[in-house]
Amino acid sequence: MANEGGDRPHDRRATPRQPGQRPTEGKSRAEGSFDPDATMQLKAGVDLPPDTTMQLKAGAALPPDSTMQLKAVTPPDRGAAARGEADAATPPPDATMQLRVFKPESTGRRAARKKAAPPSVLTRVTTALAPLTAKLAPYAQKAAPYARKLKPVYPRPGRAGWRRWMPSWRQWLGAVLASFGLSGAFLVIAYAATDIPDNLNSYATQQDNVYFWSDGTPMARTGWVQRQAMPLKDIPVQVRWAVLAAENESFYTDPGISVKGLSRALYRTVGKGDTQGGSTITQQYVKNVYLTQNQTVSRKFTEAMIALKLDNRMSKDKILEGYLNTSWFGRGTYGIQRASQAYYGKDVSQLNASEAAFLASLLKGAGLYDPTLNKANHHRAVERWSWILDRMVKIGKLTPAERAKYKTFPEPLKQNPLYDTGKQSDYLVELASQYAKKAAGISDQQFDLGGYQIYTTFDRKREDALTDAVTKARKQARQSHAALAKAAHYGAASVADDGRILAVYGGPDHRTQGYNESNAATVSAGSAFLPFVYAAGLEHGVHKTRGGPATPVTPESVYDGNDGVPVTTPEGPYWDRNGKKVAAHNDGKKSYGQITLGQALARSVNTPFMQLGMDTGLTQVRQTAEASGLLSSSIGSQVPALSLGNSTPSAIRMASGYATFAADGLHTEPFSVRRITRNGGTVALKTPQSQRAVGATVARQVTEALDESFRLAHPAGAPASVEVAGKAGTTSDDTASWYVGTTASVSTAVVLYRMDLSKSLEPLPLKGLDGIAAAVPYGIWSNALRPLG
Repeated sequence: MANEGGDRPHDRRATPRQPGQRPTEGKSRAEGSFDPDATMQLKAGVDLPPDTTMQLKAGAALPPDSTMQLKAVTPPDRGAAARGEADAATPPPDATMQLRVFKPESTGRRAARKKAAPPSVLTRVTTALAPLTAKLAPYAQKAAPYARKLKPVYPRPGRAGWRRWMPSWRQWLGAVLASFGLSGAFLVIAYAATDIPDNLNSYATQQDNVYFWSDGTPMARTGWVQRQAMPLKDIPVQVRWAVLAAENESFYTDPGISVKGLSRALYRTVGKGDTQGGSTITQQYVKNVYLTQNQTVSRKFTEAMIALKLDNRMSKDKILEGYLNTSWFGRGTYGIQRASQAYYGKDVSQLNASEAAFLASLLKGAGLYDPTLNKANHHRAVERWSWILDRMVKIGKLTPAERAKYKTFPEPLKQNPLYDTGKQSDYLVELASQYAKKAAGISDQQFDLGGYQIYTTFDRKREDALTDAVTKARKQARQSHAALAKAAHYGAASVADDGRILAVYGGPDHRTQGYNESNAATVSAGSAFLPFVYAAGLEHGVHKTRGGPATPVTPESVYDGNDGVPVTTPEGPYWDRNGKKVAAHNDGKKSYGQITLGQALARSVNTPFMQLGMDTGLTQVRQTAEASGLLSSSIGSQVPALSLGNSTPSAIRMASGYATFAADGLHTEPFSVRRITRNGGTVALKTPQSQRAVGATVARQVTEALDESFRLAHPAGAPASVEVAGKAGTTSDDTASWYVGTTASVSTAVVLYRMDLSKSLEPLPLKGLDGIAAAVPYGIWSNALRPLG
């Protein structure tokens, strides 16, 4: 076998077998390798006593590039012949050789698969502390003699009695210094090993969506958590300093933790068995967004370590912003923005220093400082409010003159105005959320993450008036027509001439009746559809011959108003699929003789408009109705009955169509949201633009006819000086009753119908439930808009 570092080969066959050594079996091993069980004697060098020997087993693993001195030993006397052979095969006694172990090269697939293991935490900490250790080494060497003196010897010589067993002052001092050193080392290691979590806890990111009335006051909210994040720039400086004065006035100068506060909190937790605060705002923010609310020593320690790191990585303003947006203020609210709305009904940007001081007091415990809960809370709240204002003066964030203005405690609202009623507000929220997602391009997933402030077009006063009017009508119906009223449904909507939806009545309660009756395309429009036929005829004229030029018509154009007049085409009578001539009928089968179109609309005479629709072209009628605001999906079959209202528009769309005439023929798609923000930033929103539906002259002519219709039906309904246009609508099968009218540039549509939802979706006859000549829909309309003028 070749010996790396030896002078000549060593023949195992020439070497006498030592006691306990196995004989060589089979062939000798290949050159350059050892028998795994072969042994060599290694003689110690400097560090061990002379002539001490160790056995090194060839199969053992050695560190790469390590060297050893191998000293030859005189073999035992085995006889002359054996000695002669041994002398020829072994080095002289006491000769030394260096045996170097080389690192084998990794080859093949196994080497390719090997990957460097990531350094452990201990390795990383050791590497980080290496420069510090190198600097402290000289001082450690100087301190070593003194440290040896601290080695305890018991019983202590020269002492008697119990003093023999007491440590010396040097030992006490060493123990104290050692404890400080170990504590410091532990903190350094803990700081290096602690990482800021990547994921915030769920409550730190979850927000709700808030809906506002048209005047900017809160209307409703959706979501599990009441939180609205606001950028720090939108939070007034006095509001920020009210919180800092109450919680952590040294926030901008401290390192993120308070040693005094931590010590007090740990003492209370460990020593007294309960918990107490003492955290900085940075620590509280860490607890809010990264950790749980459990008050334990381990959680406190982790909180402090993360706070230190966070203070080094994040700006103070960002930490303060996060804290103000995640803190609990009571009344189900998180964050200063939602607290401002819940206690004062306004945005945080509108708070003064006095109101901010009260909200800051809630951070100490909303259950103890909400003054609306009980007298004790009120007393505590007033005391802390005053103390916070005084602290703001002391730290120079409020002048004495400003402080003097706030002598009266700013009483908050009795209850959260954002409370969800579950009744009409839910219908409004449904409309607004659907429109917001569509107009702003917000996906359902994004919308559900929350944080949106949705400013609607809904007018609180109009909404209340419309709801009260329908509620009153419902109550009267139950009293006078109890059996019929069980299946009665009421839908209503008010739309401005610029497209804003101002109010809707969707049903008695969204939680018991989920679908919105104001937005349901359920029943026929009946004679309430006649204005669209009138507008189409005035706009496009009529055709007396097939393919011939259009002949203009005016409000003074005369048509046959008799009942049962056959409907004609340029080629002759119009035949239905059963081979019968189609005839038009008036309400009550009443005949009016020859009548102008303007008078026919004012008196709701059906037969002229059924023929006018055929003369103008049902396609033109359809296009005019859609351009004015009705949805194409609700337009009825293109047969003569189209002119008499076989379409099924919703109350919102009928009001929108009449609003087009009030806007001189310009139609704006109805919308319910005027502005959207998210966490203080504006969200792009597509606002509908007005489009020309009919000419201005035509629109005014329609409005004049509708004004006369209102005056004829309700002579005392409004003063002569007030512009009011309205028309009732009935159906031939008595399944629906409408009233649609416009005043002060706002159109309101009311529909009443019967439908037993537990059996089918087929409309049922009203049987007088709508009163005489559709008195009930008109009563709702007039009560909702009262006073007219």
